Amino acid sequence: MRVYLDNAATTPLDKEVFEVMAPFMLEHYGNPSSIHAHGRQVRAALEGARKTVAGLINASPSEVFFTSGGTEADNLAIICTIRSLGLKHAISSPLEHHAVLHSLEVLEKNGEIELTMLRVSPDGTLDLQHLEETLVSKPRTFVSVMHANNEIGNLNDIQAIAELCKKYDAIFHSDTVQTMGHYRHDVQALGLNFLVGSAHKFHGPKGVGFIYVDSSVKIHPLIQGGSQERNMRGGTENVYGIIGLAKALEIAYRDMDEHHRHIQSLKDRMISKLREQIEDVQFNGLSAEGDKSLYTVLNVSLPASEMNEMLLFNLDINKISASGGSACTSGVDLGSHVLRGIGADMERGNVRFSFSKYNTIEEIDYAVATLAKLYQKETV
Repeated sequence: MRVYLDNAATTPLDKEVFEVMAPFMLEHYGNPSSIHAHGRQVRAALEGARKTVAGLINASPSEVFFTSGGTEADNLAIICTIRSLGLKHAISSPLEHHAVLHSLEVLEKNGEIELTMLRVSPDGTLDLQHLEETLVSKPRTFVSVMHANNEIGNLNDIQAIAELCKKYDAIFHSDTVQTMGHYRHDVQALGLNFLVGSAHKFHGPKGVGFIYVDSSVKIHPLIQGGSQERNMRGGTENVYGIIGLAKALEIAYRDMDEHHRHIQSLKDRMISKLREQIEDVQFNGLSAEGDKSLYTVLNVSLPASEMNEMLLFNLDINKISASGGSACTSGVDLGSHVLRGIGADMERGNVRFSFSKYNTIEEIDYAVATLAKLYQKETV
């Protein structure tokens, strides 16, 4: 048995999703920009997918643009908005995904913006008072704060942040990659300006995502070269990817309550059994704090040990796939910027387990038993 507990990095493709994608790989191959019958057929399907996504997040189809994934969507929101609107100040947090942090850092390095990082508590909670204080002094600014952290699972109150941004005439972008398909997003109720999704985080295909752009915000495209996506993104659309994305999101919304209950029960079981079987086990951020954290993510902090350097390797040998942080930094041994950002003890063994609808109780029990055995060996 091989156990996959790295669903925050990517999720397995749902068979229902593949079934709707397959005809657009093999039979319906027209270019959606072509005016002949083959093209028109594909264009109709593509716009149907756009309508599906828009309906699920309560947006207009004209506000939904398809991208290559969450990273491109974040880059588009940040770079194009700041440059198109001539904004000179941005606010974010040191715990954001690198798609956000690196984009803002490049703009700051180029002298295009002044960047303010919000204060963060040791449990990863953002200081919203600091946010308001900054907005008071610099009201026309760009704010980028994720909905849920991809490493420690902390949920941020993006409704409250959106209200502050509206109060001070700020533009608000939220990286919702980790929560899309796991929580219901209503862009009209939230009142934010940008929201993003990446299909492979909710059992869709890799290499495709989308961005919601509030119709009141007019920005220039990030990628030039064609009039696709209503002049917002040049390049022939990834049609079968887009079809798969829409179906995956539709399934996620359809079955969300059931999957939430199942996954939360697995996470709760892992927390309980880890506390029972491993002395001095801890949890980073708010990942073990119920409704305060993303139910698909648990970031475990294990006792200091010489074995911690080989923890992920030992788990892999025992047929358990997990991660030490964002998959986007795999192969680069810099440590987690999120754990460093909250002042976590980097001498401890820090590992992120992330769950999906396909995981089972047996897999959770096996993972915990394996960890307990590894740490019992270390202490003998």
